[in-house]
Amino acid sequence: MTRDDERFYLERGMGGTLGYGEQPAVIVIDFARAFTNPARALGGDLAAELRNARALLDAARVAGCPVYFTTVAYEEEDVGDAGVWSRKISALSDLRAGSPDVEIDPALGRRPDEPVLVKKYASAFFGTDLLSRLTARRVDTLIIAGCTTSGCVRATAVDAIQHGLRPIVVLEAVGDRSPAAHAQSIVDLRAKYADVVSLDDAVEHLGRMRPPVAGDAGHGVPAAGTG
Repeated sequence: MTRDDERFYLERGMGGTLGYGEQPAVIVIDFARAFTNPARALGGDLAAELRNARALLDAARVAGCPVYFTTVAYEEEDVGDAGVWSRKISALSDLRAGSPDVEIDPALGRRPDEPVLVKKYASAFFGTDLLSRLTARRVDTLIIAGCTTSGCVRATAVDAIQHGLRPIVVLEAVGDRSPAAHAQSIVDLRAKYADVVSLDDAVEHLGRMRPPVAGDAGHGVPAAGTG
């Protein structure tokens, strides 16, 4: 957000700060091979964002903070389970269930006990059990990394705040195929739907969390499973 943008929104009562709550979770949106390989139709050059997401994940793991991943995958041969969205984005046909393209990028070092939620549409909440998982862990803050800023990251942040969670978007750990779309979406998110923080800020906050202890449901490591 430029200074002029910030002034414009603040004068109209927008762009306030949500802050971190008591119990965060980290979610990495769609950093699967189809999106992180710039040679693929849906891909972009997200090497820096992947490295930053890994740093965020490493901090979350040390803190015992719940970690979730999402990917997009379609089972039907004609991608019929994408509905009319496949008419808008024909490249969704690359996201075949069981193919390497829908696997989480190995650069993130996903652990076996970190769930992957499989979705069909933009938001990580739509058609998944993410909200139930977060509610069971008493999560009130969703720290967001992944792609794309203008699509699935934005949709997830909007749904998060609509469900009463505090969305925290980590600036250096989200990316887009289009720098312009990324920049505009960051302005929009910061003004209306989420806090946008630096990687250093998020890592520092996670570093202040006490490590998990046995029987502590609020700070335990995530349960195994695949959405």
